[in-house]
Amino acid sequence: MSELPLLSLVIWLPIIGGSLVLLTANKGEQWVKWLSLLIAVLTFIASIPLYTEFQIATAGMQFVEHMAWIPTFQVAYYLGVDGISMPLILLTTFMTILVVMAGWEVIQYKNHQYMAAFLIMEGLMVGVFSALDAVLFYVFWEGMLIPMFLIIGIWGGPNRVYATIKFFLYTFLGSVLMLVALIYMYLKANSFAILDFHTLPLSLSEQTFIFLAFLLAFAVKVPMWPVHTWLPDAHVEAPTGGSVILAAIMLKIGGYGFLRFSLPIAPDASNELDWLMITLSLVAVVYIGFVALVQQDMKKLIAYSSIAHMGFVTLGFFLVFAIQDNTGSIQGAALGIQGGMMQMISHGFISGALFLCVGVLYDRVHSRQIQDYGGVANTMPVFAAFMVLFAMSNAGLPGTSGFVGEFMVILSAFQANFWFAFLAASTLILGAAYTLWMVRRVIYGAVANDNVAQLQEVNFRETIILTVLAVMVLLLGLWPAPLIDVMTPSIDLLLEHIAKTKL
Repeated sequence: MSELPLLSLVIWLPIIGGSLVLLTANKGEQWVKWLSLLIAVLTFIASIPLYTEFQIATAGMQFVEHMAWIPTFQVAYYLGVDGISMPLILLTTFMTILVVMAGWEVIQYKNHQYMAAFLIMEGLMVGVFSALDAVLFYVFWEGMLIPMFLIIGIWGGPNRVYATIKFFLYTFLGSVLMLVALIYMYLKANSFAILDFHTLPLSLSEQTFIFLAFLLAFAVKVPMWPVHTWLPDAHVEAPTGGSVILAAIMLKIGGYGFLRFSLPIAPDASNELDWLMITLSLVAVVYIGFVALVQQDMKKLIAYSSIAHMGFVTLGFFLVFAIQDNTGSIQGAALGIQGGMMQMISHGFISGALFLCVGVLYDRVHSRQIQDYGGVANTMPVFAAFMVLFAMSNAGLPGTSGFVGEFMVILSAFQANFWFAFLAASTLILGAAYTLWMVRRVIYGAVANDNVAQLQEVNFRETIILTVLAVMVLLLGLWPAPLIDVMTPSIDLLLEHIAKTKL
């Protein structure tokens, strides 16, 4: 394993690089573009050894870095990754390159600030996935809100102020209770190390308080029904790059929080309240699927689709105890957590790709309304092929990444309860309905109007971005084993820990 502080490099390279972009913006627009792309590419290259040198047979933390930060309160600069966090870091560094490329020609206003905001946010998000100290985690968690707040507030649509304030208030208020829970556990453990929190002997009432405090913070981030209403507004007003990062990475931080905090720290409360989590997840899958059906704005439709798909993630995570009650074994739940993780990574690529496709159309027509399109395949056949592929993957077509996670969660749900599986499987119908409805009206049919007739085919830069995403969607759909192999030991360790620590 490399002796380099790889995690620090992946965190601080884009943060320092983003600051450099801000400071040297007077060198011109081309300088800003190329420097931003170089920093994003170097950060991704730096993150690759996290996968290539990862010890698959080891379930514990790897690439660990530890040094005292605030010794008086036992706060440390403590980093490490396992099979749960490492794939999410690679997803973050990969998608940031595409977002920088996507804003290459589109962003004309304060270009340097736009690029810098995404680079700094990249480092902060990697920090969230890497932090093993609760204070460090909280600093990164809150810090990443600021660049996104600025991205939507400066480069967003006409209602951007409303969307940014709603986004900030929802996410910030959810985080306050999490901070209270972290301080409470520090007073019990005399340490802020997250792994020390995992071994705290907590009563059921203490666990319930901690679980509910984390639930509010993570449910808003996922987002789960009924605290999901900020997401469609944020997506509609955000620039394309903001929507991509919001859907591909930031929503996953909520799911990651459940695996890193809620399940291992409060297993008994998770067991007692699993009915609540399963209910909220199924409501997201079914009800939000119907809400997506009636959307006229493509971005809103994809936003609601994201909420429904993230419902699968939380469902997979909290089937653990229902499966144990039904089968007598907690190990059968590994499939559900694996499926949830697969869904998170897959959804990162698919939702990012769909928002980029909407961005391509919006750059040309300046409308996201489905009724303003029709017959796009006649004027943009290459683009149409990409969008149909991503739409079919979003609907869970076998052979694409969208199928793998959903199928694993549905199989896991069958081990818990037939009706859980039945309701979860309804997404295969609803997802196909709202996705194919959008594709039929936007892509197929006769050319609807002059705007569509004058559309220009995707250029080289756009083709590269969409091709890379198409390859990832197909690769994960046809060969998910490398990703599953990496995460399985860490998931098994989590389940063993839950089985041991339950009262």
